[in-house]
Amino acid sequence: MKIVCDGLDLSIATSQVIKAISNKVTNPVLEGIKLTAENDKLKLSATDLELTIEKVIKADVKMKGETVIPGKFFSDFIRKLTNEKIELELNDKNQLKINYTDSESFIQCYNVLEFPNLNIVNNGDYFTITKSNFKNLINKSIFSTALDDTRPILKGCCFEISDNNINAIGLDGYRLAFVKKPLIENTISTTIIIPAKSLMEISKFLEDSNEEIKVYVQKNILMVEIDNTKIITRLINGEFINYKQIIPNDFTTSLIINKNVFEEAIERTSILSRVDRNNLVKFEIKDKILTLTSNSDIGNIKENIGISLKGNDITIAFNSRYFSECLKTINNEAIKINFNTPSSPCIITPSDSDEYLYLILPVRIINN
Repeated sequence: MKIVCDGLDLSIATSQVIKAISNKVTNPVLEGIKLTAENDKLKLSATDLELTIEKVIKADVKMKGETVIPGKFFSDFIRKLTNEKIELELNDKNQLKINYTDSESFIQCYNVLEFPNLNIVNNGDYFTITKSNFKNLINKSIFSTALDDTRPILKGCCFEISDNNINAIGLDGYRLAFVKKPLIENTISTTIIIPAKSLMEISKFLEDSNEEIKVYVQKNILMVEIDNTKIITRLINGEFINYKQIIPNDFTTSLIINKNVFEEAIERTSILSRVDRNNLVKFEIKDKILTLTSNSDIGNIKENIGISLKGNDITIAFNSRYFSECLKTINNEAIKINFNTPSSPCIITPSDSDEYLYLILPVRIINN
């Protein structure tokens, strides 16, 4: 293999594909980036066997070939050569020779035959969605997925794909996120579970634009191609939680509140609650006023916010972090919050649509 390519293009490509390399690997070759040179293109590939990222850049291919280079070292090294034209040449000792200006370096490569065959989706069922809507769908749901391995199924987002819509559901046992977006084109009706880590990486490649992209689903694989980059992820096998049965339909208390005012008040009250690491903020709803309070040995904070209220007064408490993370994803001017009892979940929705729904379980308090 022998090629010449632009240092900046190569640096950007390595920094993108290296996101698919896990910090916990049992097989050293999985720490590598596979380089494949042919047809005046250089393809870079990395995988942790769950997530795979491929990036293609232009190159002057003098001699086609392939190898697997130590990923982190190669990425860090190339990052220092962004202003250079770089020549890469594989020698008979399985070393990659890197020529730049009047200098050269050698890196020992892995055996390319030990690199796993990657599952690439070339065709099959797909749905088409705008980049902006897909990014929004992901970012408004993945923060509610579980982080621990107690219930692996909850470490992914459930995607319900049907007709002209797609729903994303994230759930960790304490909160739930439901987001709905329209599809432009769709050839599949199915429910799949996508690892949250994979969705997070996909989101990083998406712009807030109305440009359309195709997302392919085949067997237990999902793939999206964005600007000469393929992101491929294995799906999580198993049956997702029947989330619909835990969402209440009727409420005894409903309020409408300015989202920005509410978010700022939550942030201020949670500063004190974070000192005690309990994140507990009490909500008291009475006489068209929402009062937020937090207490610790340092002191106490009380915030009063005007609201539009229908129904009963109520006092209830929540982990403020769950509210903060939810509110950061919302860009509506006003939101609706619904309650039943101090031990029942609250439901947050837009005040004028059904685009999303967030459910948060309360924290038990004594002496309401």
